[in-house]
Amino acid sequence: MPGNSGTGAVTRSTLRQQIADALRDEVLAGRFQPGQECTVKEIAEQYGVSATPVREALVDLSAQGLLEADQHRGFRVREYSLDDFRAMIEARGLVADGMFRAISEGLKPFPRLDDPSFTTTLAGVRRRGEEAQRAAAAGDLAVLIGYDLRFWRELVALFGNPYLSDFLHRLRVQCWACSVQYLRRRTDLRGELWSRHTALVDALATGDTTTARTIVAEYNAGALALVERLANGT
Repeated sequence: MPGNSGTGAVTRSTLRQQIADALRDEVLAGRFQPGQECTVKEIAEQYGVSATPVREALVDLSAQGLLEADQHRGFRVREYSLDDFRAMIEARGLVADGMFRAISEGLKPFPRLDDPSFTTTLAGVRRRGEEAQRAAAAGDLAVLIGYDLRFWRELVALFGNPYLSDFLHRLRVQCWACSVQYLRRRTDLRGELWSRHTALVDALATGDTTTARTIVAEYNAGALALVERLANGT
């Protein structure tokens, strides 16, 4: 019957997403190392589920750039190079800068920064930023990644372009996947991780897109410099 079919589809889709989220967290936490193989059978046994949602989840993560499909051996964690990270930083910097320019010029579909509903929602994003800052100050990389991804996704979503939001979220996930292999080399990350989330929100709340662009540019430059230092063993 249609009702039963729909319920089954939703259940499977939810399980697929849950597995994909769990595996993504494993990659971002550094528990799945670059180049490590992931087979459908092993993961299905690990989570106690059938092969179908696992295979679908792995395909999803491949589409996000976290895994690579191997025709004969299943999937493996994608290995990003330092040059890949440099290109990611450049890409996200160009997109963010263009986004802030569009906001300052009042171009559609971007909202007016003096719109009351925008300011109210921005306050919620700021609270997410506060959590990210606390994690950064403590050097808690695992907690920071989760809050940082949510902060940026919610912030970019405010600007009303779902394609832009999805693109930047995927790019930020890849940035973390690439950088975490280097960041995990440092036992104490206190004072090393970016923690100006609320400063960025405050700049946008006052319509100061020039400061917002400067904050993001400094963030990107600092992230690249840190990863380059760690990659070089310094």
